[in-house]
Amino acid sequence: MLETDKLFTGSIPENYDRYMVPLIFEPYAADIARRAAALSPGAVLEIAAGTGVVTRALAPGLSAGARYTVTDLNQPMLDYAASRQTADGRISWRQADAMALPFEDAAFDLVCCQFGAMFFPNRTSAYREARRVLKPGGRFLFNVWDRIEDNVFADDVTNALARMFPGDPPRFLARTPHGYHDKALIRRDVEEAGFSHVVIETRAEQSRASSARVPAVAYCQGTVLRSEIEAREAGKLEAATDYAASAIADRHGSGEVAAKIQAHVIMAEV
Repeated sequence: MLETDKLFTGSIPENYDRYMVPLIFEPYAADIARRAAALSPGAVLEIAAGTGVVTRALAPGLSAGARYTVTDLNQPMLDYAASRQTADGRISWRQADAMALPFEDAAFDLVCCQFGAMFFPNRTSAYREARRVLKPGGRFLFNVWDRIEDNVFADDVTNALARMFPGDPPRFLARTPHGYHDKALIRRDVEEAGFSHVVIETRAEQSRASSARVPAVAYCQGTVLRSEIEAREAGKLEAATDYAASAIADRHGSGEVAAKIQAHVIMAEV
């Protein structure tokens, strides 16, 4: 992962929430929320919360007395998440680095994280931090994307941009969001951090959009891929988006489109 892969700034948070969330994140947020609520946690920490799709899904399932701390490394993402959330006295918002969580030991019953682990510079160290802030018997619940070939629109966009920029293809999607998919490696990292009873479930869903342009805009303008495109040739963002949309339409049709997405869901215990 490159350092710039973590920079969700400018208009990216708004486009991310507008396009990426309904395209690929909502079904997995509902899944994480269901699993988390079933544990009846009294104190929850969410790390790498992004624009708050899990927060919005999980908060209604928590008890009236629960305490829910929502964090993200990127303040613009966290600000956007807070602006989207219904007023709720149980929720507190805090900018925080998953590698150095600003919380006391054994403070939470559950730590959850949706599609954030791929961005951690040292995943085992981040998992140790999650374990540190969990109470004895606490749970760590997170998910990561499977390989890019099992996430069809992301693969379509990556391949299209490789044709457009053959000398220096933008590889953000393959490198980072879809770069941490080996289940044996994930299990080893989590166990090395001190967790036990690690369960990994692979879950496929469908990504749906009203047109081929929606996933093209989502990936090209709602992720750090935008910065990669702009760094290669100024003023080419719209042309790159159009080219990706054309590639998706060629493969999936010009009307409503649907394609497979797939992720691993991991649960571990202290």
